[in-house]
Amino acid sequence: MQIRKLFFILILIVVSQLNPRAQGFELGGWLGISNYFGELNPTFNLGKPGLAGGANLRVLFNDRISLKSTISLTRLGADDKSSTNSFDKKRNLSFRSLIVDLNNQIEFNFLPYVHGSSDYFTPYLAGGFNVFYYDPRAEYNGRYYSLRELGTEGQALGEEYFQFSAGLTFGGGLKWDISTKLSMNFEMSYRFIFTDYLDDVSKTYPNIRELQSLRGDIAVKLSDRSNIPGFAVQGKQRGNSRDNDRFSFIQLSMMYYFGSLKCPPINRYD
Repeated sequence: MQIRKLFFILILIVVSQLNPRAQGFELGGWLGISNYFGELNPTFNLGKPGLAGGANLRVLFNDRISLKSTISLTRLGADDKSSTNSFDKKRNLSFRSLIVDLNNQIEFNFLPYVHGSSDYFTPYLAGGFNVFYYDPRAEYNGRYYSLRELGTEGQALGEEYFQFSAGLTFGGGLKWDISTKLSMNFEMSYRFIFTDYLDDVSKTYPNIRELQSLRGDIAVKLSDRSNIPGFAVQGKQRGNSRDNDRFSFIQLSMMYYFGSLKCPPINRYD
């Protein structure tokens, strides 16, 4: 709830400062890392980040407000074997997923920021929304299987979760010029997504016999990886459906400015 309040406060600030005429745009690429948070990483462990990268397009409305679209590519994953929780270790689930993320965010500069001038540095705050593709997979006998297609929590045929979802983005960072046209950006952003199946874990264990009849032996093996007789009984907690999954990016961008540069003021003498 606090995040939603901050998000709407940012929107109000932006609207009050907005000039509908763009003053140029920036284009660039970025590299960084990603992190997943969910049932297979409930303690927000940052020890296994994924490599991430992408491209940015930023439209500048004035020296305070801009709109940035970012396309990101990364691979997220986690494994119960890394957990210190006894239940998680017994559950023994794991996943990895390719993530293709399109994010649109409005940025508010705390300081005036103008390329080619003395106002060449500012921290900023950002808020927006994202849409993304995901496909959690797990390894069994040397082969990776799409968990969505196996209905590991007893989903009926045709009622599997979608491979596309969306969310709200909140973050911030620093912008600074390294020349009149080139700038560097450092940003940290967090995705509050609208699905709990990024890791294929959300609710309870299904009826194993029904799952085997509907999806086959591989589905049973990847639904219950505990190897403990009686562990995965029908209705027993497999995940926590009260909280959706989340992921984040830390990125360093190189941006090139396309637009006019302000000339320095002319000295006048009496």
